[in-house]
Formats: sequence, C-alpha cells, structure tokens
Amino acid sequence: MSQTSSVADAAPAVTRSPSIARAKRSQIRGKLPVLVLFLPPALLLFTVFVILPMGEAAWYSFYNWNGYGLPDQWIGTRNYELIFNNGAFRQALINNGLIILISILVQIPLALWLATMVTHRIKGAVAFRLLFFLPYVLADVAAGMIWRFVYDGQFGLVAGIFNSFGMDAPFWLADRQVAFYAVLGVIVWKYFGFHMMLFVAGLQAIDKNVLEAADIDGATGWQKFFRVTLPLLGSTVRLSVFFAVVGSLQLFDMIMPLTGGGPSNATQTMVTFLYTFGVMRMQVGFGSAVGVVLFIICVTLAFSYKRVFMKND
Repeated sequence: MSQTSSVADAAPAVTRSPSIARAKRSQIRGKLPVLVLFLPPALLLFTVFVILPMGEAAWYSFYNWNGYGLPDQWIGTRNYELIFNNGAFRQALINNGLIILISILVQIPLALWLATMVTHRIKGAVAFRLLFFLPYVLADVAAGMIWRFVYDGQFGLVAGIFNSFGMDAPFWLADRQVAFYAVLGVIVWKYFGFHMMLFVAGLQAIDKNVLEAADIDGATGWQKFFRVTLPLLGSTVRLSVFFAVVGSLQLFDMIMPLTGGGPSNATQTMVTFLYTFGVMRMQVGFGSAVGVVLFIICVTLAFSYKRVFMKND
C-alpha cells in the first residue's frame, strides 16, 4: 500500500518536470533578444571607460611618469613605498576614518531622528522635508564655496557674529587644529538630508497596524521606537551606513573649494591627496598608485560590509 502511494506521489513530479524545463527554456529564449541587443554595448562601454582605465592606472603605478609620452622609468613598488611613508597620506587616511565615524555616529542618527519627526502628520511636514533635503541638492562645489565665505574671519557670517559681540573673529579654516572639525560640520549639514529621505521612505513602508498594536499593548514612545520601528528599519539603516562609508571615502568636490586640503594638509582626504600630489604636481605614476590603493580600500570595505551586514537584504 505504501509503495503504491509513493509511486503515485512521485508520478506528478515526473510528469511536471519536463513542462517546467520547457517553461524555463522558453523564458530564456524570450530574454535572449534583449540580452543580445543591450548587453554587448553595455559591456563595451564598461570595458572602455572602467576596466581599461583601471588596468592602465595599475600599470602606470609602477613607473616614475609625469604624464607626457610613454612611461619608461620602471621603479617597481617605489611609488607604494612613498605613499605609506608620506605623512600627508597617513593624515588623509585618519581624516577619512573620522569622516566615516562622524557620519555613522552623528549624521545618520540625526537623519533618523528628523525622519521620525517629519513622517508624523504635523503641520508643515512636507516643507520641513524640502528644507532638510535642500543642502543635498546643492552642488558640492557650491556648498564648499558658500561655507568658505561663512567661515571667513574677516567678511563672513562668523566674522559678523563675533564682531557684533565686540570680539575678534577666528579664522577657523586657517587653524590647523580646528579646520577639519569645521569641515566635519559642513559634511554633516550637506549629507544628512539624503539619509533622512532614505529613512522617510523606510518609515512610510512600515505597516501602521504594527505600530497601532504596540500602542494598544501600552508601549511607550521609546519602546515602540527601539523594539518595533528600528528593527523594521534594519535594512534601511544598513543601506544608509553603506552609502555613508562609500561616500566618505570618495569625498573630494566639497573639500577643494572649502580648504584645498589645507592648512598644512590638515583636511586632506585620500581623493584630494591624489589630486594634490598626483595630478597637480604631474606625478602621474605616484597618483596612479594612490588611485590603486584607494580602489583596493573601497572595494574591500564595500564587499566586506555587504557580505557581513547586508547578506540577507
């Protein structure tokens, strides 16, 4: 009896498997024209503008080359030795680490708090969202130029505030001990709106019935946030941290008009270091080595983070 039933149970699976295989083959054939039409141009563009430049940069990093003619002075790993023996590069690494730390500990919590505020049905919530998101829409170069004027100790907003109290205005961007903290303030102001909008989208996707059930169970505001809202925002928080880390490693456009990496390389990031010591000084081989190091750091952090924290997202 059991053998008969087992054969009967297995029969539908046997009869269904050819139809499933045919459906998969027809699905692949249906996508084939799209793949043939769009995949080769995309691969060609990716190869020409991404893969080949990366390979050339890795090759040039082993030469002492100023960018003119063909590289012919092979120096092996000398450029990489110069990078890690350079105090300005070590300062740039520290600065990038501090930017990541401030982004995670200050910028993202601020964005999450503001997102919870503007998501509630309060008067003017849409206007507040627009106001907080506006700095992110502003171009990085324009933001750097604006804040350079704000921080100016002679004609800027800071000078006006201090002078109104009868005090001499400080020149924060010219002070090696203070300049980078001034830059960190601008970074938080510039990018928290982007993370806020991510959290607004995540909060709007939460089922209201879950929050109402928490209210019925007598949960306080903090309990509802930490035990209901925050766990449901887990994937959004991980994505926001990922963007903060990758964006912090690539920070360039705002630093150059704001401080140019100064004073005394106090505000250099890895990308501004590459531009200052590689491009501006016509040391293309050295700059290529910096680019390779930056690429390795970015790829390692990105894939490690996705593998450890975002593997289920």
